[in-house]
Amino acid sequence: MLNSRDIIVKPIVTEKSMGVMEENKYTFKVAKKANKIDIKKAVEDIFKVKVLDVKTMNVKGKVKRVGRSLGRTSDWKKAIVTLKDGDTIEIFEGL
Repeated sequence: MLNSRDIIVKPIVTEKSMGVMEENKYTFKVAKKANKIDIKKAVEDIFKVKVLDVKTMNVKGKVKRVGRSLGRTSDWKKAIVTLKDGDTIEIFEGL
């Protein structure tokens, strides 16, 4: 079983993710093997908030060119976590 800090890799800070923060939804890059239950427990454990819903999606890596050769970035998993009204995550507040 993965540790809570291993499940949540990093927060995703984009224009779109900042827009859904007003709906109390936060976006994270998570471990590929983590399921919704693991993600919910990890967010509640790390940030001390109440999670209502977790939506996950697998993001395909993009094809990148390096000189003459083609490569590919890694596939990864994204989770959008909905929190209870009144709960916030502090790392996003200063942005």
